[in-house]
Amino acid sequence: MDSHIEPGIEKLFSTGAHYGYNRTRRHPSVKDYILATKAGTDIINVEHTAEQIKTAKEFVASIAAKGGNILFVGTKPEARAVIERVASTLGMPYIVERWVGGILTNWGEIKKRTHKLEDLKGKKERGELDMYTKKERLLIDTEIGKMNKLFSGLVGMTKLPDALIIVDAKEEDIAVKEARVARIPVVAITNTDNNIRGINFPIMGNDASRSSITHIIEELEAGVKSGTITTQA
Repeated sequence: MDSHIEPGIEKLFSTGAHYGYNRTRRHPSVKDYILATKAGTDIINVEHTAEQIKTAKEFVASIAAKGGNILFVGTKPEARAVIERVASTLGMPYIVERWVGGILTNWGEIKKRTHKLEDLKGKKERGELDMYTKKERLLIDTEIGKMNKLFSGLVGMTKLPDALIIVDAKEEDIAVKEARVARIPVVAITNTDNNIRGINFPIMGNDASRSSITHIIEELEAGVKSGTITTQA
């Protein structure tokens, strides 16, 4: 590795963030971010990626500085652990299982479900479900389990988020569409098969690598924390 390469860019290389998909999968909107094609695989110009990360960090810091909420979304296996960990650390909402249609465009109905989940869990903890039969409690537990899987990361979210951070805009295309309808800005890790048009803050990078995703999300986490510190100062 060239010793003159900036540390941030070197880190992107070391995590494999520069690996795109096969050239045949390339979306026309990303052509300016491709450095080269080797053995049929597109190589992402991570100098651009580093600049995109910097811009996105400044944006999420500005949201945090105003006390805003950011919804983290990453349902693919490579993204779930880091999304849940980082969002939980920041006290932000998250989705790691499945995007339920209407989270942004029918928030009133979704909020009812999160409230129901909170209510049922509270009653169970207080022993208020003991009055039901064993079969009834089993059915309630099953309902809690299903709701918890889908909505646990949204509990405590009282209003629409001020921004979304998404891993793989193509995988989470419904979330992107709903955000567009709701006029909520989107920061998204996008690989070479993604359509980056309409994404407010695309970050070109390998969205199929756990190490690449983790590095970029942790950079955004640092951005959110810097904004939070500004608020507390």
